[in-house]
Amino acid sequence: MTPRPLHLRGRSLALVALGGALGTALREVLALSAPAPAGSVPWTILAVNVTGAAVLGLLLEGLARGGPDEGRRRDLRLLLGTGVLGGFTTYSALAVDTALLGDGHLALALGYGLGSVAAGLLAAAAGIAAARALDDRRRRRGAS
Repeated sequence: MTPRPLHLRGRSLALVALGGALGTALREVLALSAPAPAGSVPWTILAVNVTGAAVLGLLLEGLARGGPDEGRRRDLRLLLGTGVLGGFTTYSALAVDTALLGDGHLALALGYGLGSVAAGLLAAAAGIAAARALDDRRRRRGAS
């Protein structure tokens, strides 16, 4: 018998839902603690998205270097990657913030939208590079 697809397994859904609730709550606390004034760059959401992208790159590369996506590694990916970091980062809010900035501030809105995506890509690449460096260091220590 073929196993059920991952997205139809109760355990997988529960891990993503739990992580998503935690990540979303953390983002909301941060956004409410430092709201952006109307017509200005929402720095808190920008920081959340860039930080989340870096941590996601670090997490996924670290898990991938640890072995196949199964068992504990898969659970961590679903809980922390898809769930917590998926809820924490909020590119839907990026879209809304960009649209709101566009009302009279087109250049700022374009810069914010494009800059956020570019910064997220660079942050994810930095997270991946950090995971590689940590893994290489760990392997060198194990070999000596």
